[in-house]
Amino acid sequence: MAGQDPKEVRKYLQQSHDRIFENNRKWAKEHVEKNPEFFNELSAGQEPDYLWIGCSDSRIPAEAITGLGPGEMFIHRNIANLVCNTDLNVMSVVNYAVRHLKVKHIIVCGHYGCGGVKAAISPKDMGLLNPWLRNIRDVYRLHETELDAIKDEEKRYDRLVELNVVEQCRNIIKTAAVQQSYKKNEFPIVHGWVFGFKDGLLKDLEIGFEDMLKGIQKIYDLSTE
Repeated sequence: MAGQDPKEVRKYLQQSHDRIFENNRKWAKEHVEKNPEFFNELSAGQEPDYLWIGCSDSRIPAEAITGLGPGEMFIHRNIANLVCNTDLNVMSVVNYAVRHLKVKHIIVCGHYGCGGVKAAISPKDMGLLNPWLRNIRDVYRLHETELDAIKDEEKRYDRLVELNVVEQCRNIIKTAAVQQSYKKNEFPIVHGWVFGFKDGLLKDLEIGFEDMLKGIQKIYDLSTE
């Protein structure tokens, strides 16, 4: 909007702000018309079955693409859907979702065309993002042989998106909250998915949760409380 008339810019900003409240009123009205007790039920508390850890990309509305409604999914999003053990935000989300909300499924959902993944494999200083993107570069390092064998650049990029999801699933499975809950309750199950913009479909990477759990517990066994 650079170079535009300041009055027009302010008008646009006000309209884009007001649009949200118009949509909110419409949304609230529609739900009350369908179920007069909707907001009473919503205010009673949450018992979601799903924890969704996704990318902050604005084009991927978790509830919309899964068909779930308010109260059914606990959501955390960040750049490139990373699960870093030093990130107190995501660790707190996982701990709360598992220990207190008793979620049954944890989903790490990446997406093809991820800007964070592309930035990570670009030989460029990204400033403040460098420490964050290093986690994705580490995924490349772990799978360097496989990725370098893929000659098609776009396919290599897509595969890194998938491998990044798999590694973040592994990071979740390393947590004490998940290991202890699964030992006691046989849930949550961790899943790795990827969303595709070309067809709007979710791809299940079928990470093999139980095998992955057994594989990491030689070193990362925290299942004993």
